Parts: sequence; C-alpha cells; structure tokens
Amino acid sequence: MKVLLKLTNVAVYAGETCLLEPISLELIQDQPLTILGQTGSGKSLLAQAIMGLLPEALSVSGEIEVFGKVMTIKERRALWGRVLVMLPQEPWHALNPLMKGVDQVKEVYQCVLGESRQEALASTHQDLLQVGLDDSAHKRPDQLSGGMAQRLAIVAATAGGANMILADEPTKGLDVSRRDGIVRMLQSRSNLGSLLTITHDVVVARQLGGKLLVMKEGRVVEEGEALLLLNNPQACYTRDLIAAEPSAWPEIAPTSRRSAAEDVLVVDQLAIARGNRTLFNGVSFSIKKGDVVGIVGDSGCGKSSLGDALLNLLPISAGSITRLNHDAKPHQWLKLYQDPPSAFSSSVSLGQLLDDLVVLHDIDKSRVAPLLDRLKLPNGILERNCLSVSGGELQRFAILRALLLDPVFLFADEPTSRLDPITAKEVTTLLVELASEANCAVLLVSHDAALIRKTCHKTICL
Repeated sequence: MKVLLKLTNVAVYAGETCLLEPISLELIQDQPLTILGQTGSGKSLLAQAIMGLLPEALSVSGEIEVFGKVMTIKERRALWGRVLVMLPQEPWHALNPLMKGVDQVKEVYQCVLGESRQEALASTHQDLLQVGLDDSAHKRPDQLSGGMAQRLAIVAATAGGANMILADEPTKGLDVSRRDGIVRMLQSRSNLGSLLTITHDVVVARQLGGKLLVMKEGRVVEEGEALLLLNNPQACYTRDLIAAEPSAWPEIAPTSRRSAAEDVLVVDQLAIARGNRTLFNGVSFSIKKGDVVGIVGDSGCGKSSLGDALLNLLPISAGSITRLNHDAKPHQWLKLYQDPPSAFSSSVSLGQLLDDLVVLHDIDKSRVAPLLDRLKLPNGILERNCLSVSGGELQRFAILRALLLDPVFLFADEPTSRLDPITAKEVTTLLVELASEANCAVLLVSHDAALIRKTCHKTICL
C-alpha cells in the first residue's frame, strides 16, 4: 500500500478561532477516500488546506506530506495539474469564460502532457463524448447549463493525468445518469493514483466505496469502510444524513388543494431555442396560486431556460406565455438561483442588502427579525457578506428576501443542488410553506426525481 498523501493533525484557524479541528488521514493508492458531511462542516476547508488555496486570513497547523515528504504550500502548488489537482465546487471558477470548451481541454493535453495539436484534439473529443458534451464542444461556459459546465470542468481538470484528484462536490447539479457517469469517470481517471471526494450525497459515497470520513462542524464524527459505515452508522449525525435523502422524505406538498384557485400564468405550445438548437417545443401547462410545480429532465434539456422565459428573462421561439396576475409588480416575479452567491453582491453585507431592499420597496423593517428566527438565521449573519456564510444559510437568506417582496411567482432553479440532504430538506419545506401561506406559485427545478415527487402538486417533464 503506497501512501500518496498524508495529513497529520492538520487544523485551520481564523485568528484564534479553530474552524477545522486537527485531522489526520492517509490517501492510499487505489483506495478512494470520501468525506461526507453537511454544508459548513469544514470539508472544503480541508481540501483548500491540502491544495494551498486558503485565504490569507486563515492559517494552517500540522503537516501535509506528498509521497512521504512534508511539503510547503509553494511546493504543493508546484504539483498542480501534473500530480495534484482539485475540482472546485463551482465550475465557473475553474473555466475560462472566453474560451470554447474544446480549447480548454485541448490546452491541458498540449501544455501538461505535451501532446501535438492533432493528438490533443483527438483526446479532447474522446473525453467530451464520454460525458455527453461532444455536441457542445465549441460553446463557451456561459452557453452551457450548470450541469454541462460541471462536466466540462471535470474533464479539463483531469486531462493532465494527475495522481491525486481532490473532487469537491463533483456531482452537484447533475441528473442521476450524469452523476453516475461522472463517478465512473473519476474512478477510471484515478486508477493510477487515488481519489479524495468531498460530497454531501450519500448515494455518491456508496458508489465510490473505499474509506469514508463523516464530518460535522469542523470535526470528524465517524470513519471507517464506506459501505460498512453507511449500512450500520454509529453516530446520530450520520443516521440523520442518511434519513434526509429525498427518497426517505414524507409527502411535503399538501394533498388537498382548492381546485378553484386562480391561475397565475398559462403556457401554450411553448418552444425555446438556443442558437441553432431547439431545447424543447409544444410545452403547455398552467400554474395556480399556491401551486408547487416541478420540472424534471436531463441536464441541458432547457429546464432553467423555461423558468427564465416565464420571468421574461429569455425570448421564446414559439407559443405563448400569459401572465394573469396583472396587479403584481415586476419585483414580485422572482428567481432563486442554484448558485446562491451569484444572486448577491459580495462588496456589501447582507444587512446592507436588506436595508437597500427595505428602502427601495417601502417594506416594514419589523418583518425582518421574525423571518430571521423562522428561517433559523442568526442575527450576526447580517454583518457578513455572501461569501462568508454557508450555501444553506445563503439560500435561506434568499428565501427571506423573497418573502419580504410578497412574491406571486417564484422560480426555484435547483435551489438545493449545492446543499446537503439535511439543509436541502429544510429549504424545500420552507418553499412549500411559502407557496401555501403566501398563495405564491412556485416552479421548482430539480434533477432529483424523488424530491420532485415528494414536494410538488404536479410535474412537467422536458
């Protein structure tokens, strides 16, 4: 057994505050290691510490060895691409927004592996075909769906043949078939080294096998062989994670509804195209007040485009969209993003963003405190910006902002794809409650068929 990477009492601090308690682990050749845990548990901090990517405000203690040698940050950074590679959570952070997908992957084969242009192009097309991106090879990242961008980022990052792959939530935003394909791809690309995967997806942890560490609030609560641990968890927290998978949820959406509820919008024979490609056509449905309507379909089929068209953010190719609530103001037609930081400015605090909203729309500020309490958000969160809170906290803050605007229609675009099962259940329950209490229509996009089945009154398949 060859130890490729070894951590000894590695901890992360913000000043005197310990964010990640001392942790020791070994990444062994041909033995995958998975770290499972809730959003904000410290998983990504650990990966950033290994790579030498922590912000300057944070410090690291302990030792990090690569191939048996204790290495400094500078020495580890010199291994990027060839020996050590990290797949970040957000594909947009790993991709050049100005380059076509085919060029981003080809560049790795040429610059890292020294392949000729022709060899690199052949290798690139083979990779893109493997992940279903061969038809989108000449598109820029902004022309891809979130799931497609994720697949492109994985291909580009692993093309250099690194011995050690650190994958931070590599399957989020992907449908089941794509998720399973990415897992197989990571396994195959790490067959000469090893794979360290950070995930909140219990299914992915089962598929990867190997060794499993479960983290909560900056510490390891349980570790062992993955399948044995997941089949017989000892820690209450691990059992809670497993129980929070959507397939285990009770029915969240109300079973009885007012059949006489008014329509908010009606869609008739809708078609949307991107470039020369028709995403879908002939789609017809209506959404009533208080409805929770789910949209399912493969990555790139047009789910997000449909929601954007309903909000008048994207032109349609054919058909019609009739918005029937004529008294509603434009700001009452809202969107929740799958990537919460993209919806907020990082240059000001969350409190300032709320203050601006209150002034702009003449909102009663006394409504804020009760909503913070209901959404389980601490008062101190308003002093921080969007980059200094967890994904779950930021998504709940986005729901708070939506509630203050008294929405009539809310498009929730994969709102739980970046969240762990426990937080995802909380956020989804809140959305359903919002629809019922505020008489708001919710259009919910998700790759998780079980989540849609448990939460929605009806489903649209694209």
